[in-house]
Amino acid sequence: MEDPKRVIAIGDIHGCFDPLKKLIEDKIKLQKTDRIIFLGDYVDRGPQSKEVVDYIISLQEKEFDIITLMGNHESMLLNAFTEDQYIPLWLYNGGSETLKSFGLSSTVFLPEKYRAFFQNLDYYYGYKQFLFVHAGFNDQIINPFEDTYYMLWTRSEHYTNPILEGKTIVHGHSVIPVEFCKSLIKLNSNIINIDTGCVYAERPGCGKLTAFDVISKRIFSA
Repeated sequence: MEDPKRVIAIGDIHGCFDPLKKLIEDKIKLQKTDRIIFLGDYVDRGPQSKEVVDYIISLQEKEFDIITLMGNHESMLLNAFTEDQYIPLWLYNGGSETLKSFGLSSTVFLPEKYRAFFQNLDYYYGYKQFLFVHAGFNDQIINPFEDTYYMLWTRSEHYTNPILEGKTIVHGHSVIPVEFCKSLIKLNSNIINIDTGCVYAERPGCGKLTAFDVISKRIFSA
């Protein structure tokens, strides 16, 4: 397989379908020679979780080069699907908006197509010197790729694990202003957060869905 011409990571979407469509079609202008890595958190909080997932599935069906990672919100949804005790936590963190978007009263009624999508998400992805993950890695264990909880929930400002040495880690999970995101890229930081809070328009400098082309260092926002 040939290397992609562009390798583009997209941050937390949280049901913001219109910005996602604008980002992919108008800003990125997605081509079959591109590789897109979605960093998780497709659902919850925003109003159009179903539309977001449907759109990503349609890109996969059209044979675009799409990598989909697990976010903590997908993990909460799956936990709520399997064990009732997790339902309140998920609903509290925006799950109720997701149920509304899917027209469901319970995750029990989630169609198999969507269940398979959530269950088949990866925890991280590596390309050359880049590592893509929703949150971060556990720096304190011998193999940081074994701790999936950390990948979903915990991010770090720096890493000392020899396995991560020389890597550039691209992640989401924690909301930052767009300008701060741009400064991380400009400074060639080896840890780049691209969650610019698409669903948090009320936060200063946020309210954008951001994508980052790791090869050209170009940033796209919608």
